[in-house]
Amino acid sequence: MNGLEAHDGAVKILVDSYRGIGPDSPIRLAKKTSNLFRPRAGNDQPGLDVSGLDGVISIDAIARTADVQGMCTYEDLVDATLPHGLIPFVVPQLRTITLGGAVTGLGIESTSFRNGLPHESVLELDILTGTGEIVTATPDNEHADLFAAFPNSFGSLGYATRLRIKLEPVPAYVALRHVRFTDVPDAAKAIDRIVTDRSWEGVAVDGLDGVAFSPGEVYLTLATFTNLEQPTSDYTGQKIYYRSIQQLGADALTMYDYLWRWDTDWFWCSGAFGAQNPWVRRIWPRRWRRSDVYHQLVGLDGMLGISSKLDRLKGVPGRERVIQDIEVPLGELAEFLDWFDREVGMRPVWLCPLQAQRPWPLYPLAVGETYVNVGFWGTVEVRADSPDGAVNRKIEAKVSALGGHKSLYSEVFYEQMTFNKMYGGETLAAVRERYDPDGRLTNLYDKAVRNK
Repeated sequence: MNGLEAHDGAVKILVDSYRGIGPDSPIRLAKKTSNLFRPRAGNDQPGLDVSGLDGVISIDAIARTADVQGMCTYEDLVDATLPHGLIPFVVPQLRTITLGGAVTGLGIESTSFRNGLPHESVLELDILTGTGEIVTATPDNEHADLFAAFPNSFGSLGYATRLRIKLEPVPAYVALRHVRFTDVPDAAKAIDRIVTDRSWEGVAVDGLDGVAFSPGEVYLTLATFTNLEQPTSDYTGQKIYYRSIQQLGADALTMYDYLWRWDTDWFWCSGAFGAQNPWVRRIWPRRWRRSDVYHQLVGLDGMLGISSKLDRLKGVPGRERVIQDIEVPLGELAEFLDWFDREVGMRPVWLCPLQAQRPWPLYPLAVGETYVNVGFWGTVEVRADSPDGAVNRKIEAKVSALGGHKSLYSEVFYEQMTFNKMYGGETLAAVRERYDPDGRLTNLYDKAVRNK
């Protein structure tokens, strides 16, 4: 755990590294790992030294707040807060997502139907701006414009060095109910009731997400936080969590295992590496059954072209990577999934309801309206002459037509005018003019679409 003195030293190193970057060189983080799924242009220039900004500075268990460094992973953050019986309001599904990354790049999880997105429980944050200055932004101080525009800015407005966040108390266990629906409209009606009542059939619901395995097999997983001591399942060994959703009507996990239930198998994507094969799983070390390991394997495959070579042997003409999280209004969920089945055909997909707690200009969700995040991650076969990003472009168009948005962590193909309209372009330009007048930071469109 990093104390305030160590934090101040790490910030000084960061600022010094900023000053060591030439005025004509782009400002970016010097980090080797990432949870992004879009290509980035190669860069051999020095970057910002954030090596000392990966810990928890302090926890106030009485006020239920934590001061956390921007590069601290949620795994380390939870390890520090859970012994106090506290967790962040929203804990994204993957262990190595950083707090700063979840705030500037958005994150989501099963508590988002009542707590919004991770940035909505931030009380204040220190940001290194494009001028090399560290400013403290809050919702109502002289840097309130930066505070409001920071979520979904992906480093185009600066980098968070310290964030003060709210924490919520939690018990030791989570009781789960996997409720099956035979079509999406009925599941959508249930989501609407649960979001309104915070309960289902008289039992409180503290966490809500779901999986659509097929058009006629949709499950909502209802999580009830409880201190009732009970037998719990373990999905870090031979058993696989997402399969249990179809097999068990009820289940229980420790709070810790509930937070990371998706990480062990990267939802269901570990199957691409053989990690769900019982024989392979027995010899695959537990410490390597993690999302960051699978992410590295994807990168290795990209460098070596193993999948492409196998596709050629199989006679697959072409393949497009479709890794996206999108949000559509709850009332449009059935139409989107019906279209998605016809036009894309990937299953299962993840469902996670959310409600924004206040307006955020760079990701303008209507406050008080329920949206559903639909997550789908994989590849689809395409013609050999298929235009670049053809499937992803169709998804973008459909999501826009339904009044939705998509996260920018993966490949993006919007034209600039459309992009600016969807992601607060005017607000972003005004805030950049104030905090990065010389354009040292790469702008959001260049980062998200042009992969600079």
